[in-house]
Amino acid sequence: MLLGFTAYILIPIYTILFVQGSNLLTTNFSVIGNRIGRQEEFVLWGLIVGIYFFGSLRLIITRMPSMPGYTWLAPLALVLLACAVTTPYLPEKLPLKSRLHIVFAFLAAVCLILSLGRILWILYQDNRQKYRPYLFGLAGILCFSVFLFFVAGIISSALEIFFTIALTLMVHRLYLALQ
Repeated sequence: MLLGFTAYILIPIYTILFVQGSNLLTTNFSVIGNRIGRQEEFVLWGLIVGIYFFGSLRLIITRMPSMPGYTWLAPLALVLLACAVTTPYLPEKLPLKSRLHIVFAFLAAVCLILSLGRILWILYQDNRQKYRPYLFGLAGILCFSVFLFFVAGIISSALEIFFTIALTLMVHRLYLALQ
């Protein structure tokens, strides 16, 4: 019940409220989250999202018929996300820390995608018909994310909102499918 509340209510609402009043195509979470008075909101968002994915993927892995490799990617994604939201993104004042912030955030997303992709591939090998939609769903999320990147020319709030909410909902549905 807590996972469902987090996936369907808490993360989507908090994510959308976090960017309220910002242009979704010309700014991103890093810029918004490093404005004065917004750092705590950004860290809280990162912790909610990171802990949700870490916990959900751990629960999914424990319910799988066989243990997927690379299970260390989910905790690494959480650590990298925590590093990203706690490392300031102020390119004019702190260029090195800002570059580190970008690297941490990017690698957190990559680790999450690779972890989920590996899990889906193992499940797909076990039951192709049941888990094919999840593989297509992940591919669709990635394709639309790339599309949003090219539309804005940056990793925009629109991309971050879509990626976060779509993956959150997909992971929760996958968790339910394994019940």
